[in-house]
Amino acid sequence: MQLAHLASRLYGTPLLIARPKLDIILSVLGSRIGLPEVSAALPPVPARAPVQAAQQGIAIIPIHGTLVRRTIGLEAASGLMSYADIAARIDAAIADPQVQGILLDMDSPGGEAGGVFELAERIRSASSVKPVWAHANDAAYSAAYAIASAATRLTLSQTAGVGSIGVIALHVDQSVRDAKEGLHYTAIFAGHHKNDFSPHEPLSPQAATSLQTEVNRLYELFVTQVASMRGMDIEAVRATEAGLYFGDEAISAGLADAIGSFDQVLAEFSESLSAERRLVQTNSKSQRRATVNSPNVIQQQTGIPHMTRHEHTDPKTDDLAATHDEPANETEVTEPTPQAPAPAASVSASSAAMKGRGEAQAIAELCLIAGNPQRTAEFLASGMSEAQVRQALLNARAEQPDISSRITADAGTQSTAQPESSPVVAAAKKLSTSHTLSKGA
Repeated sequence: MQLAHLASRLYGTPLLIARPKLDIILSVLGSRIGLPEVSAALPPVPARAPVQAAQQGIAIIPIHGTLVRRTIGLEAASGLMSYADIAARIDAAIADPQVQGILLDMDSPGGEAGGVFELAERIRSASSVKPVWAHANDAAYSAAYAIASAATRLTLSQTAGVGSIGVIALHVDQSVRDAKEGLHYTAIFAGHHKNDFSPHEPLSPQAATSLQTEVNRLYELFVTQVASMRGMDIEAVRATEAGLYFGDEAISAGLADAIGSFDQVLAEFSESLSAERRLVQTNSKSQRRATVNSPNVIQQQTGIPHMTRHEHTDPKTDDLAATHDEPANETEVTEPTPQAPAPAASVSASSAAMKGRGEAQAIAELCLIAGNPQRTAEFLASGMSEAQVRQALLNARAEQPDISSRITADAGTQSTAQPESSPVVAAAKKLSTSHTLSKGA
């Protein structure tokens, strides 16, 4: 039985496939599409393995055999694999929460041009969601290399090859054979180029030019995409001249990143994913700490409004604070970006930071009560504790008795900004009164 639809996909159309594999395909299908049989050593049909999820959370997607846009149900018998099947497996791995990375297990000579560049773009987009690596095990040629080059990392085994960055198209002229068999085909057509690639007539110069133009167009597309995916110069890719590269030569040419066995690559990928998880966890903890230290969380947990070094009503204080922009120690308060409230567990983990902020608030209140709000920044910058600040203010009051004529023991309690119930205010008032009485005695 002749399979005309297979013939149309092999002849008169550009292919991204290594030439040795093309010859093997023709030897198998030649008699079935009306051509003489050609003997060739046939490789075993690769088994179609399902997507494997390794214990490291890596989805292994095998890309084996000849690549086509659609298999039309022939993959089980012919070793074909479709771009649609590969895309579906990648989408499934991206959607699987158990999968953290994707490894493309490549062993293909390439195949059809139609659909391969779209798949490569899809793989590159997927790598922005989850890391996608590719391993040539043992071949990633032509269309298969177009797919592999889209991965974020490309490795190859010691015996593997990559490359064949080129395009090929065949036309079979069986007019002489037809004549020997007494056959003559007459095509009735409209449109000058409608019968250009008929196998029953020699290829016309116009048809050859048309086919060469399409081959050149696809070649430029292939070269440009590989250069973009691999970060190479276009001329460097073109200079490969569709050659096959192996081992260190492939790495030197920029077509691969490293050499290793499949198990070595799998272990390296797993370690890379583990390192990435540790980094994410560290950043997450840092984000939670920053959230806990935000003004909204402090006020929610303590009921005390957050005060920064620059939140003063006295203009002189602003000038003083401006001279202490660099934090002297952990008790100095700066203004972080407001964050959403953090969980209670995170708040308890940062109790030390909150204690420092509370002490800074107490120092600010003491300075306000003593009539020296401009000294708040000075005390914070010097790293003095609440007790030391209280004593310094009392000593200053003793040296300048006229302060009592301007600030009474009740001063500050009438301000709406300092509630009567504040324990810090009450303690400061008591200490101030006691000190004044002792001096009078």
